Amino acid sequence: MTALHRGDIRTARRVVVKVGSSSISGENAERIGPIVVALAAAHGRGTEVVLVSSGAIATGMPFLLLDERPSDLATQQAAAAVGQNVLIYRYQEALRPFRIVAGQVLLTAGDLENPMHRSNARRAMERLLGLRILPIVNENDTVATHEIRFGDNDRLAALVGQLIGADALILLSDIDCLYTRPPDEPGAVPIDEVAYGDDMHGFEFGSVVVNSVGTGGAATKVSAARLAAASGIGVLVTSADLVAAALEGDEVGTWFRPNPLPSAAPATGPIRTAVDTLGG
Repeated sequence: MTALHRGDIRTARRVVVKVGSSSISGENAERIGPIVVALAAAHGRGTEVVLVSSGAIATGMPFLLLDERPSDLATQQAAAAVGQNVLIYRYQEALRPFRIVAGQVLLTAGDLENPMHRSNARRAMERLLGLRILPIVNENDTVATHEIRFGDNDRLAALVGQLIGADALILLSDIDCLYTRPPDEPGAVPIDEVAYGDDMHGFEFGSVVVNSVGTGGAATKVSAARLAAASGIGVLVTSADLVAAALEGDEVGTWFRPNPLPSAAPATGPIRTAVDTLGG
């Protein structure tokens, strides 16, 4: 089987797209519209699209009269319970003109680790896609504990890609691509492509950032991209503003080449952060 190239995304059979909280919450909630337009175009071409969307807590915060992300778990869970409902409504309203129905799928890490739960999740996702439903996946923040405090949905998106045998994974960010070091630092150079197995020695990525609405950062995206690429999934990291171009297979973002022999995929190693070393 020939490994997927960036330009092949347009004709890929199955694509997972992940969008973060900061891209679709608060004053950026209006960006849901353009993102949905791009997803609908790919869906209309026959691509099976799965959206992994963060944003439940951030969306729920205003309804709880919160100005910043709550620090205690119970309030985070309450915000997620309110926000998930509103978030799915916003997506469905944006999808309505295209006559596309969304299907909500909430998962925890345990669901993907337990063989029976994993099998059930795969069967449900396959059926949704077979019915031409657009699954919208999120961490089940109302009951989750670890992921809600420390993680990000980048890893969840990679695991969903593995679960359903996706051809490509698009991780949407606030910047156009990855850089050799934080882009606001002198000497930062954009990374166009990462070959499979490249240990990215000498690159620096900021550690996980917790901001007023969510968690994440370049480090989590690199880690998730390497996890998915090891399974034979091509991964593109780019800006949410470039989602249409990404789904068209244009030369945007940072492309992680997939493992050409995914059945023999090695475990991915650690990545370099501001304080950690990558590749030794």
